[in-house]
Amino acid sequence: MKVTKSEIVISAVKPEQYPGGGLPEIALAGRSNVGKSSFINTMINRKNLARTSSKPGKTQTLNFYLINDILHFVDVPGYGFAKVSKTEREAWGRMIETYLTLREELKAVVQIVDLRHAPSQDDVMMYHFLKHYDIPVIVIATKADKIPKGKWDKHAKVVRQTLSIKQGDELILFSSETKKGKPEAWFAIEQAINR
Repeated sequence: MKVTKSEIVISAVKPEQYPGGGLPEIALAGRSNVGKSSFINTMINRKNLARTSSKPGKTQTLNFYLINDILHFVDVPGYGFAKVSKTEREAWGRMIETYLTLREELKAVVQIVDLRHAPSQDDVMMYHFLKHYDIPVIVIATKADKIPKGKWDKHAKVVRQTLSIKQGDELILFSSETKKGKPEAWFAIEQAINR
């Protein structure tokens, strides 16, 4: 998809704040600091529409980005080591769960993991949560440029095995630096919204 227009429409915390209009939605989930904002910016050819931060856990709302007036990317708060109180984390958890399980417009979740490391316990839990609710998943293993090409298969295999990726679920190696995987990611997203 050639993106010519993208804007943030709303940061929501509860269903009544979600945008209307019934456009298909693709949610982006991943650990804090895994590179979700960089992924969004790469996909939409913008430097900093999604704010990147060196401080994990900055995204505390569901951020809806309107792309080409035909779909929304929804950036959900990162899970994992954000330095926030337990109460706050539980509130985020409920907010994310409500969105993922009840939102009819949601067509798929792009789950972002770091290709350099085996997926964390949180990554595994998220993948199984999505499978449990029968939500289509596209796994994006980012930071591929940080690993020699000859080791990509080995690292991809670790991601597949750790998450127990089901047959039919995509695993795409991606790099915001080199744009590797961008056409494949758009292809998977387009297939998901046209299902």
